[in-house]
Amino acid sequence: MNFTISEEQQSAQQLAQQILGDFTDVDKLKALEQRQESFDNGLWQALAKAGLLGLDIAEDQGGTGLGFYSLTTLCEEVGRTVAPVPVIPVLVSAAGTLRRFASDTQKDQWLPGIASGATLITAALEEYNNDDPTAPSCSAQKMEGGYSISGTKICVSQASSAARILLSAQTEEGIVVALVDPHASGVTLNAQIVTTGETRHELVMTKVQVPTQDIVAIGSEALAAMDWAHLATRTALAAMAVGLCDKMMRITGQYTSEREQFGRPIATFQAVSHRVADCYIDVECLRLVTQQAASLINESHPAKDAVHIAKIWCGNVTHRVSQASQHCHGGTGVDRDYPLFRYCQWARQIELTSGSSAQLTGELGQAICAEYLSKAG
Repeated sequence: MNFTISEEQQSAQQLAQQILGDFTDVDKLKALEQRQESFDNGLWQALAKAGLLGLDIAEDQGGTGLGFYSLTTLCEEVGRTVAPVPVIPVLVSAAGTLRRFASDTQKDQWLPGIASGATLITAALEEYNNDDPTAPSCSAQKMEGGYSISGTKICVSQASSAARILLSAQTEEGIVVALVDPHASGVTLNAQIVTTGETRHELVMTKVQVPTQDIVAIGSEALAAMDWAHLATRTALAAMAVGLCDKMMRITGQYTSEREQFGRPIATFQAVSHRVADCYIDVECLRLVTQQAASLINESHPAKDAVHIAKIWCGNVTHRVSQASQHCHGGTGVDRDYPLFRYCQWARQIELTSGSSAQLTGELGQAICAEYLSKAG
């Protein structure tokens, strides 16, 4: 598998680094954290102006059409800067799914606005005790002119400001994928504060009327759409974790090179240098398995096992690198005027989002066992 990126993709990644760096110094992040909604719309519009919101949106819908792999490089840079922008729920889970499974009319209606930064379409993939959107607990009943949807989704990013929320619900004939208006009758949004301190929302739906034009897919097509969204979201989280953990490692390397104890930098102590070296190995392993999963998805190859492996590494590496960084920093690591604590909060958030490593290891083991038994039997 060739993970070399084109010059065009390199330019997009470098442009993302520059823009994100300009908007994410410590003072700006602290100011945003004082607001109820930490979303940085100025940064979002700057990314839109640079064409970065449309990396995985076709050119005839206002994007650049560079594909999913290029979009994961943007996710990596967002992780590296802990930038308060919803790249995964908006650009991956929602826009990516619409690009591949929506009707031409729906694509023309929503994707140009997402690429230009004028419209937010977010996604609600999680429920209480259920992070699998292919098997939702929410129910949908067919009615004249559309569907009536009831149920609850959780941790929905940008729910209050989105034009629509992409989600799945169960019908008698299978699942349906719909675009729900968060301001429609029957919708209640309840604020939820997550580990990062970000405000997300519980989405409670009581017989919400969704017209036919907002139904994205039904039956087997809906199942394929939610399967893609699930795999792509997990891969994007792993990509964000690559940038996040790489930055934590480098912050720790710089700190231990400058912090002195017994008249010498603590980086010269074998125990410290070994911990940072282990972080480097972890980050590079996470990078490789994430690139493998992203490349398979980008080329429309079967990617389920690769995504499981990437998200397992993602959970383990975010935990280990965060712990090692805090250990090497001592009390400095929890100082809110020092940048490391934000990375550790995001590491914990990503570690447990869309399946923990223990859960996914079990699922991968069951899949391997089932495949072995089918061949043996």
